[in-house]
Amino acid sequence: MTVQVVLPVLNEAEALPWVLQRMPDGYEPVVVDNGSIDGSGDIARRAGAMVVREQRPGFGSACFAGLAAATSELVCIMDCDGSLDPLDLERIVAPVRGDEADLVLGARCADRAAWPLHLRVANRALCVELRRRTGVQLSDLGPMRAARRGALLSLGIEDRRFGWPLEMVLRAAGSGWRVTEVPVAYRRRVGRSKVTGTLRGTVRAAWDMGAALR
Repeated sequence: MTVQVVLPVLNEAEALPWVLQRMPDGYEPVVVDNGSIDGSGDIARRAGAMVVREQRPGFGSACFAGLAAATSELVCIMDCDGSLDPLDLERIVAPVRGDEADLVLGARCADRAAWPLHLRVANRALCVELRRRTGVQLSDLGPMRAARRGALLSLGIEDRRFGWPLEMVLRAAGSGWRVTEVPVAYRRRVGRSKVTGTLRGTVRAAWDMGAALR
């Protein structure tokens, strides 16, 4: 069974070749070019990947466009900045394929320089609040995920920016999904983050996450 992997991309020309080369057999990349100006879309096409263009800015917009374009029953979503290894995808997919879980997140086992302390603290605080509100036991709102495509779309996730990942878990929990996590490697990303690499990105992400909780 082919599993399509949605890869939201905004100027990831440096990381894309490595990510695409390490895609396991049976996993098909769906690169969503969210307005790149560094040729990311062309790099993905030359590598044989399916490329979707989404001009509406926002991480959630890119994720939704990728899910809408995908056709496989099982899908994954993961960052395409070189911080996550596609070889870990099968570990994420296995519980869904085996009907042991409905949504699986990759809990990041981070290299020392990959995940600054303040971001770890913020992530942990979100997980504590998520547990308090929903009972879902997660240690990380990880950016590598697997689920069934139709079920994900049926959740009706509304956020189209940085609140998308949190709203997904909140809606899944509210729908009675079995949500779990498995450990995955997490390395220092290639280039500067569009979210936490700038003050504006950090503020917008915090605002969107807060809106999802509200």
